[in-house]
Amino acid sequence: MNLIITTSVYRSQAKVAARIFSSSSVASTKNWRVSKGLSVNKNAEGILTDGPDYTFLDGRPTPLLHKQKLRMLKQQGHASRIVELISELDFAKDRYQKIQRENEAEKHRIISSRLKPKGNALLKNK
Repeated sequence: MNLIITTSVYRSQAKVAARIFSSSSVASTKNWRVSKGLSVNKNAEGILTDGPDYTFLDGRPTPLLHKQKLRMLKQQGHASRIVELISELDFAKDRYQKIQRENEAEKHRIISSRLKPKGNALLKNK
């Protein structure tokens, strides 16, 4: 009976030690990758992920992999959205400047349509 108790205690201590060791190494690996400017997931990018699985000996290009196609489509979507937002910003800037010019023109029109001095006051201004 004593033997059973000691083995169960030993197994529980080994599990705890293994858990502590594995989580700390994962955390330190993650921090190291982030500090070096790499992605957190080492399988997300790299020569093994981005490169072709095979090459043709005659130099023909290899077809894109499934994840490469998805990544390319995602990047195209981001690029088209960026272009769309930039065109909206340019339109908003132009519209704002046009409204400002119209306000200035309206002020000048109001000022120029005011009553003008006549008689002696007009001769004094010249």
